[in-house]
Amino acid sequence: MKKFIESASSIVLLATLVTPLVVAGQDVQPNFVFLLVDDLGWGDIGCYGSEFYETPHIDRLASEGMRFGNAYAACTVCSPSRAAILTGCYPARLKLTDWITGHQRPRAKLSVPNWKMKLDHERVLLPEALKEAGYATAFFGKWHLMPKGAADFDQHYPTSHGFDLNVGGCEWGQPAGPGRYFSPFGMPNLDDGKPGDFLTDKLTDAAVTFLDSTKRGQPFLLYFSYYTLHGPLMSPPELTAKYKQKAKRFENRKNELLDPKRAGMVESLDNSVGRVLAKLVELGIAGDTVVILTGDNGGNFEETSGGLRNFKGFSHEGAVREPCVVKWPGKTTANSKCDEVVIGTDFYPTLLEMAGLPQRPDQHQDGVSLVPLLDGASTELNRDAVYWHYPHYHRTNPYGAIREDDWKLIEFYETGELELYNLRSDPSEKSNLAQAEPDRAQRLLRKLRDWRVSVDAQMMTDNPTHDPDHADERIKDRRNKY
Repeated sequence: MKKFIESASSIVLLATLVTPLVVAGQDVQPNFVFLLVDDLGWGDIGCYGSEFYETPHIDRLASEGMRFGNAYAACTVCSPSRAAILTGCYPARLKLTDWITGHQRPRAKLSVPNWKMKLDHERVLLPEALKEAGYATAFFGKWHLMPKGAADFDQHYPTSHGFDLNVGGCEWGQPAGPGRYFSPFGMPNLDDGKPGDFLTDKLTDAAVTFLDSTKRGQPFLLYFSYYTLHGPLMSPPELTAKYKQKAKRFENRKNELLDPKRAGMVESLDNSVGRVLAKLVELGIAGDTVVILTGDNGGNFEETSGGLRNFKGFSHEGAVREPCVVKWPGKTTANSKCDEVVIGTDFYPTLLEMAGLPQRPDQHQDGVSLVPLLDGASTELNRDAVYWHYPHYHRTNPYGAIREDDWKLIEFYETGELELYNLRSDPSEKSNLAQAEPDRAQRLLRKLRDWRVSVDAQMMTDNPTHDPDHADERIKDRRNKY
């Protein structure tokens, strides 16, 4: 199939490309709708505490499934988190540890390692594994897993990594077309529509068309990777006007971001989710479809973190703790909540087990299936810690982190400074206990360092051109705005 093809005809054609697979002892394999929201803050959704933003469809989805209270992105920025979901591996193992193309600080104290800016074709990604098992696979929205200008640039679209269809995915980390979030969009396989059309709505149109093209009994993966809520802040005029009026009379008890445009973006997202869910019901396949909604990293503002510390690009909870809702009809208990620690690497093995397919531990090396949590077989996973490794400069200085049970340790690579928090008693990370609990801090530090060795994490080195007076200066690059 050609890399770029007309989206409408390709969606219809896709329904004829894949032969359904029936697993022994399982009448119907579930369909999967995976909804990945860009820059989704912990406090952006009603069921996670928002009072200003209106998300009735997402809230209803949560009431019909399981809501996770300790779900994490694998990185504080987008590209590594997206890679972790698709591979089931920590970014450190992949050597893909920053957003593509990252910030460059040539005079900083430490030099950034020669990290990867694309996914290895040798790896079998989640869509490839499902496609091998007979699933139709379709991608909509933000990809951001390919390096612009590389010799093999055209070999790293979603259609090169297991998706039969790509609508909107390219090297962009945010809308960069002439109209940005408004028509014209300038995106692969997405028609520009008419003046005033909004990107989230148009991508939803394409996703709904794909659902209309599916055949009963033919399993599918619909991977909807929203560009929203990434900047620039733009929303349909009627929604912006609605929230301008709401902000005037709103009692902001939770210190939420009262930006009318961002609030309109959130409502547009929620309307999109509602349209997808409604289409599943209309087609009579809602009972056979698993729906997952989560984010790639925290929101881009402190006020979107729901009281957690910091936001996107930082080392603290506001950058990596994410809303996560899973509805698995007939398996998850409605309106249930799980506080077990989960992370983006876990979705790959989870979807395989849901589909009745063999696990692929040689591929999803760091993921753990969430099925025992979702079907009620267990309240705990067979894993004692999760990890982060960010050998780059962003809003934070380079760092590594570990969460074990209620405890989180952060190690900053420039200075060796440690921060230790008990997240049960101090979820906002206000009290650094590294000095008060030195034995615990050192034990977790050893564990973190052993993990880095086990995944062959790339480490930073002393920078021979370090200049303390200009260490924070970046190379001016118009692409470096994510």
